[in-house]
Amino acid sequence: MTALAVDPRDEDRLRTLIDGREAELIALTQDLIRIPTVNPPGDAYVPCAELIGTRLARRGFEVSYVRAEGTPGDSDRYPRVNVIARHEGKRPGPTVHFNSHIDVVEAGGGWSVDPFAAVVKDGRVYGRGACDMKGGLAASIVAVEALIDSGLDLPGAIEISGTVDEESGGFGGVAYLAERGWFSKPRVDHVIIPEPLNVDRVCIGHRGVWWAEIKTKGRIAHGSMPFLGDSAVRHMGAVLERMERDLYPALKRKTTAMPVVPEGARESTLNINSLHGGQAERDDGGLPSPVVADSCRMIIDRRFLIEEDIADVKGEMRDLLNGLARERAGFAYELRDLFEVIPSMTDPEAPVAQAAARAIRRVLKREPAFICSPGSYDQKHIDRIGRLKDCIAYGPGILDLAHQPDEYVEIDAMVQSANVMALAARDLLLGRS
Repeated sequence: MTALAVDPRDEDRLRTLIDGREAELIALTQDLIRIPTVNPPGDAYVPCAELIGTRLARRGFEVSYVRAEGTPGDSDRYPRVNVIARHEGKRPGPTVHFNSHIDVVEAGGGWSVDPFAAVVKDGRVYGRGACDMKGGLAASIVAVEALIDSGLDLPGAIEISGTVDEESGGFGGVAYLAERGWFSKPRVDHVIIPEPLNVDRVCIGHRGVWWAEIKTKGRIAHGSMPFLGDSAVRHMGAVLERMERDLYPALKRKTTAMPVVPEGARESTLNINSLHGGQAERDDGGLPSPVVADSCRMIIDRRFLIEEDIADVKGEMRDLLNGLARERAGFAYELRDLFEVIPSMTDPEAPVAQAAARAIRRVLKREPAFICSPGSYDQKHIDRIGRLKDCIAYGPGILDLAHQPDEYVEIDAMVQSANVMALAARDLLLGRS
């Protein structure tokens, strides 16, 4: 497609529009935070989706509400409802889609402000989800509305979506929609996900994930005569020792050419999410029975690199466990897959990555950085299920603040990112590369 000419005065008008809507941007962010869309269990998805849909319908968007029936967690009490809004241009052209997840993690303790009051102070909006990622959602909405209101003669279409369950894998959100063609050509050409990764960085992908359950087995016996039983906890201790001895040093030697941040995430990593053996803890303060543990369960979180194959990642863990089974009397285990994501990375020369980079240079007057995220986000489903490669994450907020007490998003960063998103969308619609 031949790129259409751009008048610098149009850019100035667009940026003036966005800068003048700072108060509106703050208010929208507050409205979104005040709807406690906590996942799990999936609270308040419907009113949050309706807030977005009602606003955009007034702006001339065609709005669809899609419930992901049958997906994990979906029920009449907690329906997995997504909202997708589309605004058609004056003639055919590409479609630019801004996708944000509306779910947030639990607030937890340690807050100095009410996590759902959306307090504004010191140039920041505080609240659960302010950074991850309701500030980015609000910025994308204001950016798109300003682009439409600017009067630019733009071809193609613009879409905004608010999707659910990203914090628990995205199966009731982007994955469900991608399976049904909402994130594939010819409907969509370019996707920007306003995740919090700093306003001067373009995130082009993420590492892979493998979650698994390791269970060691034993034989119950009286705690005073453990020699008559076989402790599953001791067997799991051997697993931990072997990980420390062999696996962790091997993972540290694996590095990637992906521009993953922070620096430590450029190595393969393994986290032990949880570990439990023997009887369940009692809440009443009473003592457990004196028995040898006949089972022990560990959940592992293995993050792997684009240079690694998922089969090899699983194989190295199974080799470790099989080695213990050969060497250790009575050792028996089960290994069960829980969740996996293949690494994803968009070419930094791809149209959406370059459009965002150009906009950052114009708005922030500095050179953007192309990075990859240490954790996964919904790009995985757009890439692997939707088969759409032209996808990036870009938005306001500092990733380190996500899921923390006193989470916040800076107001200046929201305004800056809205300008970047509007200019990037304009360039993509006009075919600039």
